[in-house]
Amino acid sequence: MPWLFWTLPLGLLTFALAAVLRRRAELRHFKNSLAERSLARSRGSHQARLQHPAIDLSSCIGCGACVRACPEEGVLGVAYGQAMVVHGARCVGHGRCAEACPTGAISLTLGDLQGRNDLPAIDERLQAVGVPGLFLAGEITGFALVRTAVQHGVQVAAEVARRLVAAPAAPYANTARRPRVAVHSAGGGTAGSLAAAAEPATATTPLDLLIVGMGPAGLACALSARERGLQFLAIDQAAGVGGTVAAYPRRKLVMTQPMELPLHGRLTQTSFRKEELVTLWERLAQEHELPVRTGIAVTGIDRDPTSGVFTVHSTGQTFRVRNVCLALGRRGSPRRLGIPGEDLPHVAHALLDAESYQRRTILIVGGGDSAVEAALALAEQGTNTVTLSYRKGAFSRLKARNEQRIAAAMAAKAVHVLFDSEPLAITADTVTLRVTAEAAHGTIELPIDDVFVFAGGTPPFPLLQTAGVSFDPALRPQAVPGTDRGTGLLVALALTLTGLLGLVAIRWYWREYYDLTADQRTFAAAHELLRPQGPPGLWAALAATTLFAINLVYLIRRAPRLGGWLPGSLRSWMALHIASGLGALLCAWLHAGFHIRDSVGGHALLVMAIVVGAGVVGRWFYAFVPRAQNGRQQDLEELGARVTALASEWDRHGRGFGAEVRAHVENLVAGESLGRGFFARVIALVRGQARLRRQLRSLRARGLAEDVPQSEITRVLGLAQQAHRLALQVTHHEELRALLATWRYLHRWLALLLLLLTIAHIVTATRFGSVDLGRLFGGGDR
Repeated sequence: MPWLFWTLPLGLLTFALAAVLRRRAELRHFKNSLAERSLARSRGSHQARLQHPAIDLSSCIGCGACVRACPEEGVLGVAYGQAMVVHGARCVGHGRCAEACPTGAISLTLGDLQGRNDLPAIDERLQAVGVPGLFLAGEITGFALVRTAVQHGVQVAAEVARRLVAAPAAPYANTARRPRVAVHSAGGGTAGSLAAAAEPATATTPLDLLIVGMGPAGLACALSARERGLQFLAIDQAAGVGGTVAAYPRRKLVMTQPMELPLHGRLTQTSFRKEELVTLWERLAQEHELPVRTGIAVTGIDRDPTSGVFTVHSTGQTFRVRNVCLALGRRGSPRRLGIPGEDLPHVAHALLDAESYQRRTILIVGGGDSAVEAALALAEQGTNTVTLSYRKGAFSRLKARNEQRIAAAMAAKAVHVLFDSEPLAITADTVTLRVTAEAAHGTIELPIDDVFVFAGGTPPFPLLQTAGVSFDPALRPQAVPGTDRGTGLLVALALTLTGLLGLVAIRWYWREYYDLTADQRTFAAAHELLRPQGPPGLWAALAATTLFAINLVYLIRRAPRLGGWLPGSLRSWMALHIASGLGALLCAWLHAGFHIRDSVGGHALLVMAIVVGAGVVGRWFYAFVPRAQNGRQQDLEELGARVTALASEWDRHGRGFGAEVRAHVENLVAGESLGRGFFARVIALVRGQARLRRQLRSLRARGLAEDVPQSEITRVLGLAQQAHRLALQVTHHEELRALLATWRYLHRWLALLLLLLTIAHIVTATRFGSVDLGRLFGGGDR
């Protein structure tokens, strides 16, 4: 026993110290995530260009699995115990965060596309809106992932096959015939060793499908079309298959995800060297005799509105087809700088092999990933002098790895970066740059051997527009806003209410016993039955223990590595978590005979009530954290929009009584401070709400005294409540979220204390108390 008195305090102190240290580390991590988020905002990289993860914060448990799974570093972070988007611009839509999330709280969605005029309007079948039979797939739709491009190609071929089967009356080529013919390039020669298995279209038998572009989307579409027996042809303006990937630098690593390729099977690798991927595609085209013609560029697409047949004009010949799949990239032709000397032979717009450049003085123009990767590859040769010119003052949309590498190269003076600069003219051995940076404003001239321009590309939008493709944002299908699945609180409260009514009935029926004091109950006739050790009390204790255990199983279900084997959605488990917690409290209250004793069991009951109360208080905290209508926590941009909308509403009621109320609310908010620390913030919130209620009562009385119409008073005071809460959210945005995070932390450790007290109570009652568990199961007295 003496050892217990020494080891127990030592264990508790060690446990407390570990908890404090862990909390400090967690707070440092939160601080770093928020600092990175602020940096992303200042650079403009916090918003995604297209796809990005949407986080359902009512389901997020803050496990960080999404952060660890994302291959693009810095897209996601964890702050205040929940995930958040940090560098949204780095997201390319891998979707691994959604796959890794144990609660299903993440889904990939599209950003706000209403202001984008560079995305074609297509429907869910990838068909151009208003142009039946014209499909778009791959990068041209705005999705850059190889896996997504492959899925697009397969989807287009499947849709074409479905339509041909559904319209048997239309002229339909005999897909059973598969004569082998040679595939020729535009110049008349055979395009490599690719072979065709489709009959060229005639004036009366148009092809089922023409695929324009042989990148991953075009190749997948061709393989799927071959698998489905379609009469089709694939063309590409390049000299071979591969599309954008084929133009990557030598040995560039291409990130992808496991995917299914028609006629080949599953690709399980998550990364390929550029050469590996292109070689695989070329082999598939040869093995399955895909009808591919290279060196052919499309110049125009016309559609006969009567027959629905397309006439596709190209540099090689004219094709008549029923359906067209434009699997084009977005790069198109390299964007020109429009300066003298841009056409000189030592100026290039792509770097295919950095190792072929040795002992050269090289200028890179651009600030994107391609420019940075080219500069790093050339600098890594060890003999080159590399300068990078970028027109902005800092890199803003780089991948995290590239940002780290270029920073290290700049620090090591391997790459010299000229921010706020742009080339004015290029000669055979010099480049003239205009520098607008404050530190070195003016014009400079650099000696050079080679110039690489990475200014992006000019997408083939004119071709699409002449074919009837619209870029009107109003014609795009509206993105479905994310909806939170909620916490199941309504179901839990309904079950708890039912249980509480049952307790009230028991308390009323045995009121003669329960109205007695603890000492008086010992002599009551019903004491043997209703005491905590009696059968009803033991059954209630057993129910409370079972419910508490179920409550703790929820923690296992939400764990990333442990909860996968448990059935049911996390929403169902959350409802069960809340209901079991409240139910355990009710059963424990019945077991205690509606009386808290000065014992381990009484202390456990008291802590249980505190834990449940903390849960209720937490729901109250949630009301102050700014949230959208679907329950998602809002950021400051959305709050700013709400402020603007509310200001417009105030303007309609801004005279007389409305102006007086608005002035009082603004003064009230100006004088509020949440202070520092958890309890100070809680007290400040309670006091602020009390002051607001007093102020609104006073203003209502004043409005009635001044004969202001009741409807006007109600409307203005409602606006006052909205304005007060919104101002509080904007002014103390981070403090409110920190308050919620601290509450989660305290709630967690209080639950652990409850677990320890419950175990101690059970051990004490069974070993030293007069508990007879045999009576529950008909075993009689011991």
